[in-house]
Amino acid sequence: MNLTLKQYIDSVNDWSLNVKDVINHYINKAKEQNSQTFSFVRFHEDYVSSHIDDLITKPLHGAPIGLKDIILTKWYISSCGSKMMEDFISPYSATCFETLEKNGGLMIGKANMDEFAMGSSTETSYFGKTINPHGIDRVPGGSSGGSAAAVAADLCIAALGTDTGGSVRQPASFCGIVWLKPTYGRVSRYGVQSMASSLDQVGVMTKTVEDAGILLKAISWHDTHDAQSCVEADTWQEPKYKNETWKPKLALPKEALGEGLDERIKVRFIEMIEKLRDLWWEIEEIDLPIMGYAVPMYYTLMPAEVSTNLARFDGIRFGLQDDTTKYKDISEYYQKVRSEGFGEEVKRRILLGTFVLSSANYEWYYLKAQQAREQLKADFSKIFQKYDAIITPTTPTLPGKIWEKINDPLTMYLEDMYTIPANMAWIPAMSVPWWMIEENGEMLPMGIQLMCDKWEEEKLLELGWVVEKLK
Repeated sequence: MNLTLKQYIDSVNDWSLNVKDVINHYINKAKEQNSQTFSFVRFHEDYVSSHIDDLITKPLHGAPIGLKDIILTKWYISSCGSKMMEDFISPYSATCFETLEKNGGLMIGKANMDEFAMGSSTETSYFGKTINPHGIDRVPGGSSGGSAAAVAADLCIAALGTDTGGSVRQPASFCGIVWLKPTYGRVSRYGVQSMASSLDQVGVMTKTVEDAGILLKAISWHDTHDAQSCVEADTWQEPKYKNETWKPKLALPKEALGEGLDERIKVRFIEMIEKLRDLWWEIEEIDLPIMGYAVPMYYTLMPAEVSTNLARFDGIRFGLQDDTTKYKDISEYYQKVRSEGFGEEVKRRILLGTFVLSSANYEWYYLKAQQAREQLKADFSKIFQKYDAIITPTTPTLPGKIWEKINDPLTMYLEDMYTIPANMAWIPAMSVPWWMIEENGEMLPMGIQLMCDKWEEEKLLELGWVVEKLK
């Protein structure tokens, strides 16, 4: 069937598709084929049966959507890919999920993810690794790899994920689909388990750019439960898409074509730039040296916030629990529960964050990184005074093999070198699939990333739509 969200909505509106037949098709297909990719950790047929009649009358008509396992859903398990929350049933739903429901989106299941969204390959999930549909034993990227693989394999029409430093744009690139990370504050974070609160953002994974605009509009909401939610979240103008007279001006950071970029991706990226110039798009190379510091500042600030956010999982108030009478004191109990409940990558980031926030290191590391972040925001603001958008490859490499980099965290962290700046600067960014590159007999996707100024998602969608049509 392989429907886009737009095709599904149009077909339901003109009565050429039966909603329940489509939904049953996707649920059955997802259950039958999930073993090939392990995109979903659980399905919710009881939810579907109890909500379908209400949702089909709304704008999205009950479109089957995958939800990253980090998004809380009332009375259903939300485990964050972790043993620590393996059986956690939330007493309330995330605002983005409630908003999706109000617009007719239907959750068919929870998608696999790196534990607590910490990873770039979806290999750190307590429940097992996810496989990229485009390659044998290839990673789908992370941490939203389950959502990306589900959309790429057509196990759902679209999916929601979260992006802290590239956790959806990177897997979108690896799996050959579209991802849109909105402006920080456009989509409420309330009810989404926090990894790094000043960086996390819910976004959409779809098969087309137009679908991304439809789904993002369906979850955007000014939410008083989220202190960072902005009134601009409710503003939305439909992109023009076919604005043939508009000749945008784009910035291409020279740093994006430097060390670490796979030569095959670089060749295809430059070919795409030339095609855009043939359309009379003005693309200028610029110096953006602060971009080279985005990864170290991110891996200073993010672990600090991780350490703080995960402190609540102590085995008493939240998380994995045990009989306290078996332990001589509370410290031994904490050590046991947190050691068993958290995986290696989560422990690594907690330790790093605790080190950064210690009184001896706070000023030298955390404070300096915050100052660098403000400089990055200022540099991006200056760029957008002159240019409509910034363009880069989405990732520096093609999707690697399972277990290839899991024991080399520094190399894996560099997978997000192009995506991290957008999270640090709170600006919207999109990954659009561009080319399939042959490697060892497999055709592997690469993506193009576009970044615009705050609240300019409509412009971002228009630019992405043109890039998509050039493929």
